[in-house]
Amino acid sequence: MDNLLIEILFGSFLALLLIGAPITVGLGVSALAAMIYLGDNPIKMVQMAWSSVGSFPLMALPSFILAGALMEAAGLSRRLIHVAESLAGPFTGGLSAATIMACLFFGAISGSGPATTAAVGMLMIPAMSRQGYGPGYAASVTAAAGGLGIIIPPSIPMVIYGISAMGMTPPPEAIDAFGPFQSVSISKLFIAGFLPGVVMAGGLLAMNYIRCRMRGFRGGTEPLSLRKVAVACYQGFWALMAPVVILGGIYTGIFTPTEAAIVAIFYTLFVGIFIYRELDLREMIKALDTTTWLAGRVLLVLFAATIFGRILVENGVPGVIASSVLSLTDNIYVIWAMIIGLLLVVGMFMETLAAIMILVPVMLPVAYMMGIDPIHFGIVMICTLSVGFQTPPLGENLFIASGISGVSIERISLRALPFAVSSIIAIFIIACFPQIALWLPRVMGY
Repeated sequence: MDNLLIEILFGSFLALLLIGAPITVGLGVSALAAMIYLGDNPIKMVQMAWSSVGSFPLMALPSFILAGALMEAAGLSRRLIHVAESLAGPFTGGLSAATIMACLFFGAISGSGPATTAAVGMLMIPAMSRQGYGPGYAASVTAAAGGLGIIIPPSIPMVIYGISAMGMTPPPEAIDAFGPFQSVSISKLFIAGFLPGVVMAGGLLAMNYIRCRMRGFRGGTEPLSLRKVAVACYQGFWALMAPVVILGGIYTGIFTPTEAAIVAIFYTLFVGIFIYRELDLREMIKALDTTTWLAGRVLLVLFAATIFGRILVENGVPGVIASSVLSLTDNIYVIWAMIIGLLLVVGMFMETLAAIMILVPVMLPVAYMMGIDPIHFGIVMICTLSVGFQTPPLGENLFIASGISGVSIERISLRALPFAVSSIIAIFIIACFPQIALWLPRVMGY
């Protein structure tokens, strides 16, 4: 391995980030500098970029973004939130717990952390403020729970991780030592993400209960009404059926995740136009505009990160990094602590999708050499990066919650720290007990 190549690649990338260049520019320019040093024809960048978007699974990305935008425009997301709100009752921290559950529900149709925070926060932050929770606490719990949007399938980061990991195979010595690994597919990742998402939500609910009990947030004055819950479920029946249709089709093998995204679009169009009658041409154009902007942004990062990662792999950098890490320790729990610690720091400064594209080629070989299944590793990686949505300085969910609540980002960040701690504890539980992620795929025949 050429040490000067590594210095050029990572040195120019970090330098560009420090002077404030967009991450896409940083990745692209550093990759170009490395290719010039290696004597490669720069036209190779275009070929790599083109091949990176030519995969069938990647078609799911803009489709899920469009499906989520249409569901919000058609009123499905609002009805899901009302179902969660009806469960609040007089319990300690009931309304904030309902906010966490609403993010869990919305994550099953969104696949995006910021989108989940925005959709749930618009309704739940003012409602919690009216009940005396305080806008700071209301914003912090919404920002923390918004991260569930990328863990509960369908998840856009899972699509990106699946594409990044598909071409990587474990070295022969890893197979000899630990036996066969599960192959990486987006369907398996979607199935594997369900129980870890519940564990992450459980950690947030436990922390919410403790903090609300300490602060004296006793919930609403009205008792829990089964009639109110039944009415909310009746009114939101078609919204509740959306994740059942999407995930049920994937889990039963009726269609692939890419096909499921298309099914989600047509399902939402049918419900929004003919049943709820809230989706008109103007809202559809608005959803298409949102999809174009988000998908274009993601694909630009994907172009640059693919080239960056390909240069790393072709020059044997991941293998050297894996050997260096394993020379320090062979204790799997210490390795997990190092991986999770690095991902937490990266998540604070780097966009989730870019982090996945850059780090998978570097870190997955370490996982293989330690006998960690790539499906399990991917779930832990996505759960850890989800914490970055609520931690400064990047913290996209913090900015959204601050805009809705009118509370400063600094105040929300401090109030969100206990939720970050509970999420980290949940991540270590998921990492140390791989069956949490792997049991469901194996039971379902994967």
